[in-house]
This record gives sequence, C-alpha cells and structure tokens, in this order.
Amino acid sequence: MRPSPHHAHSARGLLGALLTSLVSLAALLTTASVAQADTTICQPFGSTTVQGRYVVQNNRWGTDATQCIAVTDAGFRITQADGSVPTNGAPKSYPSVYDGCHYTNCSPGTKLPARLSTISNAPTSISYSYVSDAVYDAAYDIWLDPTPRTDGVNRTEIMIWFNKVGSIQPIGSPVGTATVGGREWQVWSGNNGSNDVLSFVAPSAITNWAFDVMDFTRQAVSRGLAQNNWYLTSVQAGFEPWQNGAGLAVTSFSSTVNTGSSDDPGNPGGSTACKVAYATNVWQGGFTADVTITNTGSSPVSGWKLAFTLPSGQRITNAWNANLSGSSGAVTASNVAHNGEVAAGGQATFGFQGTSGGTFAKPSGFSLNGTACTGV
Repeated sequence: MRPSPHHAHSARGLLGALLTSLVSLAALLTTASVAQADTTICQPFGSTTVQGRYVVQNNRWGTDATQCIAVTDAGFRITQADGSVPTNGAPKSYPSVYDGCHYTNCSPGTKLPARLSTISNAPTSISYSYVSDAVYDAAYDIWLDPTPRTDGVNRTEIMIWFNKVGSIQPIGSPVGTATVGGREWQVWSGNNGSNDVLSFVAPSAITNWAFDVMDFTRQAVSRGLAQNNWYLTSVQAGFEPWQNGAGLAVTSFSSTVNTGSSDDPGNPGGSTACKVAYATNVWQGGFTADVTITNTGSSPVSGWKLAFTLPSGQRITNAWNANLSGSSGAVTASNVAHNGEVAAGGQATFGFQGTSGGTFAKPSGFSLNGTACTGV
C-alpha cells in the first residue's frame, strides 16, 4: 500500500529525524571521547599517571571540603576548590604533578631517588595558568633526604614560588636574596616542625620557565641544609591554595634527571676530591679574591660549579674567568669556555672583586659539583 501524502511526509520526517539523531550521536561520541581525555579526581589522595612517566595527585589534606582536579595529558586543572583555611597557617592542599616518589607512589621509570653527587644535571620545565580570585602560591618543590627513601617526609624541602596571591608567606623568615638560574629571588629559611624548608620567592609572577633543578640543590648544600651524598627523591609542581583556587592549572610539565657513570654508585667518580685556595686582598670597604680549585681526585672534571656562601656584608661587583650565579649570600661560580676541563691533579682559577662592610671574613666552605672541598 502506498502511503498517503500525510504518511509519506511522516516517513520523510522519520528518516530526517533518524539522520539528525545519528549526527547528534556521532557528535556526542566525539564529545565523549574528548571528555574522556580528562580524568577527574575528587578523592583526597587520588592520583593517576600522565605521559607514561609522571604522577598527578589531588593531595587534599588540610581541609574536609571538596577539591577536584581534571587531569590532562599535559598536566591538570583545579575544577572545584571548596572551603578556606586561615592564611597564617598551612594551606588546604598541594595538587601537583611529580617525577620521583611520594609516600611510596613512584612515577613510572623514574631515576629518583638519586644521590646528588651522581646527578650531572636535572633539566625541568613548567607552565602555569593563574586566577586572581583566590589565595594561593604556585610552587615547584624539590625534596632531599640523607637516605633514598620513597616514603614519608624528607629532611629538606626546597620551594620555588613562581607566584603568590594574598597575604601568605613561606615557612621561616627572609634571609636575603640570591640569583639562581639567572633570576633574582627573595630567600626564606625555616622549619615546619617536620622538615627544613628553603624557599625562593619570585618578585613577580612567572608563568613558565625551564631550569636546572641542581642549581637549587646546590644552594641547599652551600647553606648547610643538605650534603652531596644526600638523595633527590622527587620534584613536584603545583599549587598550595588557602582560599578558593578553581581554575588554577599546570599546563605543561617535564623533568629529566641525568646521572653520570661511576665505578661505585655510592661514591661517584671513584676518588673525586678537591681543595680550594682562597687568596684575598682587603681594604676598607672592598676586597678582591683569587680562587684556585685543585682536582685532587684520580678522574678529570668536565665542567665545574663551585658553591660557597659569602659572609654577611659582602657583595660581588665583578668577576673574571667564571660565570657567577648570585652576588651575595649563596654564590655559585661555574666555568667559562676555556677552563671547564680540569685534569686529575690539575687546577682552574677565577677571581672577583666586591664590597665589604664590617669585619672581613672568608667563606667557611666550598663544594665542587656537590662535593665538599678541603681548604688551604
């Protein structure tokens, strides 16, 4: 039976509706596949793996209020951040992405924990997206411990504050400024009751940066908060919110730990050792220093960084035969093109001029590539 005109119209309508439904279903499936690329975590200590090598964690521990993060292949975004805590106390949480081990949860294929003196460099990069209607810091954490532990709290925490919004401040008190990685930082030092904390606070917000983690670990060593035979256990990047925080995001993260070869993993370089001669010429208000590094080990040194802390009141104004990171307090001198290779028994020299106030004193110690040197 042929359909009546009315029925024919209905049939075409049904076919059109079916086609429309199929298109809508395809769009829905496409949307679902995109949405499924993001994993939402609301469990306080829930975590997942991204890029097959990093762990993203919700890490809500300072409040019972709900916090949720949407995890992407590149990082994460805080989608819900209820409640607030007093700004003169601890934050609500530390949602973060990390390389290494955190309370026995280790990222896939990580080289961490690794002894500091075995690490030649640890290049990393981070990109943040900020909001203004919250109280928080954007912090990159570096954890150090005398043992290669993968659980619990480590002995020393280095915090790099890329940004802070609101009336919050790091643990402890300010101890000066330092130039690290080519940037100027306000430095804070203290203890939170569980571990030492060394914080580097940017004077203005940094949205993205690539740097070497070892530049900051050497600062901890030079300030007596770590030793070259300690371990780097993890590096983490995220946010510490006190109030709100929805919309904050880590949009990219990378971490690589490069270790050198060694006959004995516990004693890299075999007989690596050094001594430093620090000859000065001092006058009222100023001084010069000629520094000689002697490689007293049996293996050559290829590329060097000498870390030391200038006594209070001293500031470097210019230098020769070395690149300097920092002009007061903790200073790191690194080789230039012509003096980076130091043979066993060989020497490298550099010098600098500075200003001085009060009674003049020499640095109390030196470390070469993370190894403490003897003085002469």
